[in-house]
This record gives sequence, C-alpha cells and structure tokens, in this order.
Amino acid sequence: MKKVAIPIANDKLSEHFGACSYYEVFEIEGDKIQKKIFETPSLKCVSELPSWLYKEGITDVITYRVNKEIIALFALNKVNLFVGVPINSTQNLIDDYLHGKLQSDENIIKEITN
Repeated sequence: MKKVAIPIANDKLSEHFGACSYYEVFEIEGDKIQKKIFETPSLKCVSELPSWLYKEGITDVITYRVNKEIIALFALNKVNLFVGVPINSTQNLIDDYLHGKLQSDENIIKEITN
C-alpha cells in the first residue's frame, strides 16, 4: 500500500510545501484509492515534516516547490518526492499520479537543484 500526501492551500496544491493549511492523504492499493484523509501536523518547523510524514506512513509527496535544504531529509526518511508539479486540484493530481502522468516544471527543478 502507498500513502500519498499533497500539501493543500486554498483547496488546491500549495505553492510551498511547508506553507500549507493541511495535507490530503490518499491510501492507495494497486491503482485504486482506498481511503482519503486530512492531516494537519503540529510541528515547529518545516524541517520536521519529512520525519512526521515517515511516521505517518507516507510513501510519496506531490508538491510544487520545496526548500532545497530539506530534500535530503525526504531521502533519509524514505519518502519519495514529486517536485515542480503544476498547481492543480488534488483530484487531478492524484489521477495523474495513478496513471503515471505527473509532470514537473523544469524551472522549479533547476531552482532547487542549483
């Protein structure tokens, strides 16, 4: 089973990973959504999020922009990160995820890798 988290602000993908209102979490078995829940972590700083996600059993995160200093924390906590994904509704994003069609904005990728 996979658990996919999407940071949400204003009912769509948040522009910044750590500046969201809550996370929409999808539990996925095969190519089917089994459950959808809403999570709001009570953490002091963004760098604690990868560890929190791991403890919640999150396997994947879909996001637009993430602070490059914490990317290594995702790898350390074995959480896959999909970065530069265009801001859209969670339903469209999870559908793209399920069908292997997530696209990344090359400018965002360059921004966090330079």
